[in-house]
Amino acid sequence: MKTICWAKALSAALLVSACGRVDHLGKPPSFSANDAGAEHVAMMWPGLPAYARSQRTVDRSSLWSSGQHSLLGDGRAEKKGDILTVVIEIDDKAEISNDTSRSRSGSESLSVPHMFGLPQRANGKLPAGASLDEAVTVDSSSGSSGKGSVKRKEKLMLRIAATVVDVLPNGVLSIMGSQEVRVNFEMRELLVSGYVRPEDISRRNEVTYDKIASARISYGGRGQITDLQQPRYGQQILDAVLPF
Repeated sequence: MKTICWAKALSAALLVSACGRVDHLGKPPSFSANDAGAEHVAMMWPGLPAYARSQRTVDRSSLWSSGQHSLLGDGRAEKKGDILTVVIEIDDKAEISNDTSRSRSGSESLSVPHMFGLPQRANGKLPAGASLDEAVTVDSSSGSSGKGSVKRKEKLMLRIAATVVDVLPNGVLSIMGSQEVRVNFEMRELLVSGYVRPEDISRRNEVTYDKIASARISYGGRGQITDLQQPRYGQQILDAVLPF
């Protein structure tokens, strides 16, 4: 009975692991639905205004308007459903080197050549070559050394359109953006999310990644090439379980 349960569990695990690859089996990977995410929900749900804005008659009849969509208005993202551009320009380089060395030595010696004549009397009863003139001698030494270095260099330059999915009570904007580009049988995916202050958005409706709090940026892909570069699930499980 236990064997049957284990077999069912293994079959279910293999089926789940294979579902991701069945999508692009013999064909390019499919795009994700763009009308089922938080961005689409934010655009479709306008929400209720925080307060009623009074509109004067002169505003409706004026040739110039100060609204967000006017020529002279502020076109920066400010409410749920607005779109802004996230500029990702990462050019980081880190180099760390550590070198440690430690050594210690000690020596202890105890000799009793004349202790009330006891060593001389004991030496006569000891086997040939044995003596109590130097009763105790202890020598010890220890040493350790270590050396480590870390070198890392990353460079990434991307631009992605993100959507304001929520406006927090303190006025901070919660943004989320996704982008998919398919080339032949490989899908490139770019995801970004985080929190942005409205004053950090430039007049061009852009914000840099270093001004995004709790920024989560993912750049990767899926497809046949990515599948070949990844080890099989069985090998990953063995690497995590085996102690050697």
